[in-house]
Amino acid sequence: MFSKIETPAYVIDEGKLIENLQILDKVRKDSGCKILLAQKAFSNFALYPLIGQYLDGTTASGIYEARLGKEEMGKENHVFSPAYKENDMDELVKICDHIVFNSIAQLIKYKNKCIENGVGIGLRLNPQCSTQGDHAIYDPCSKGSRLGVTLNALEQALAEDASILDGVDGFHFHTLCEQNSDDLETTLNSFLQQFGLYLSQMKWLNMGGGHHITRADYDVDRLVRLIRKVKEDYGLQVYLEPGEAIALSAGYFVTEVLDIVDNDIKTLVLDGSAACHMPDVLEMPYRPPLKDSGKWGEKPFDYRLSSYTCLAGDIIGDYSFDKEIHIGDRLIFEDMAIYSMVKNNTFNGIPLPSIYLLKADGTIDLIKKFGYEDFKNRLS
Repeated sequence: MFSKIETPAYVIDEGKLIENLQILDKVRKDSGCKILLAQKAFSNFALYPLIGQYLDGTTASGIYEARLGKEEMGKENHVFSPAYKENDMDELVKICDHIVFNSIAQLIKYKNKCIENGVGIGLRLNPQCSTQGDHAIYDPCSKGSRLGVTLNALEQALAEDASILDGVDGFHFHTLCEQNSDDLETTLNSFLQQFGLYLSQMKWLNMGGGHHITRADYDVDRLVRLIRKVKEDYGLQVYLEPGEAIALSAGYFVTEVLDIVDNDIKTLVLDGSAACHMPDVLEMPYRPPLKDSGKWGEKPFDYRLSSYTCLAGDIIGDYSFDKEIHIGDRLIFEDMAIYSMVKNNTFNGIPLPSIYLLKADGTIDLIKKFGYEDFKNRLS
């Protein structure tokens, strides 16, 4: 299917994207919540008109994402950042509907500017309820986390100034990463136990992202039940802001074997790179799914997959195949729409992969091709 496209290349699967969006749209309708695209996971704005047919808007982690959501989707536009620069805030209050603050100090600093511009004000809270397991790097509730206001910090601030929450419209918590709704229920119960008494002052509650709603084993019924209960008990508008769930399994990364090296381990040298093109492989770390492959030793032919960068540790993983692999063969990594294009880089002067769209009718269109100028313009 991808034999004629130039490698390396990302391919976005329009059909799978639509399947995910239909699931999310059903959650919206069944629960009464609003769902936003978390652009930090997937920000291919060529697909924003499609995504906007199903979702309520976008959420950003900074000024450029906020601009992108405003310009390319034009629906509800939210932003959260651990801290804001003053010149960024001057623009954010003009293009965002909700601005969420990470600390009491930031809330105090910018509250009046938000009120003057009619922008909804949110405060991120930290229930200190960790359900992450092995992924500590993605755990906002880890010990000493800088993300969100703890109950102790909020109570102390209110003791010093009882009007601290005046003008605040909603609360935000984000504690999950690729998790099911049982972990959300654990977190939500802890959150309500600690902060529930303050919800009568609020208009909305944002439950953040990390909800793997479109995964096959996700308990959607539990999610809908939890949202409905919050709405019924507290009269709040509930927001979710998944990123991965929107583009889960909706993309591929196509690479070509450039060479094969055998220094005790038979290694395929690809024109794709973990360090440059799928950084989560090294950062999380994890072993990305590869079409028609198995675990090491599972099939007759074992190979380590690497890149043509000079980084010794640029290793994608160990795989096995039913047949011998040759120079010039193409390998297709799966679930490559999320946290790939938004994180890629030009380390070593390696070109950025082209981006294609596999349309629902089976045709493939080129969305964007990158070149030397894209590398050079990042430098000086």
